[in-house]
Amino acid sequence: MPEITVSMAAGRTDEQKAGMMRDITQALVKNLGVDAEAVVIQINEAPLSHKMKGGKTFVERKAAQGK
Repeated sequence: MPEITVSMAAGRTDEQKAGMMRDITQALVKNLGVDAEAVVIQINEAPLSHKMKGGKTFVERKAAQGK
C-alpha cells in the first residue's frame, strides 16, 4: 500500500487539494500498477507563519510580493 504525505503551506482550497490528491493517486496507479483503493494520501498543512524559506517566513514573503 503506497502512502504519500504532502507537506505544504496552508492556503489552498479543498477543491485544489482534492484535485492534487486525485492526480497523485492516478500517477501511482499508472506508474506502480497498484489499485487506487490501496493508495493513501495525507496532507500536512502549516500556517504561513510556521514555514520559512530563505530566512523569511511565508507571511513575510507574501507581504514582500505585494509591494
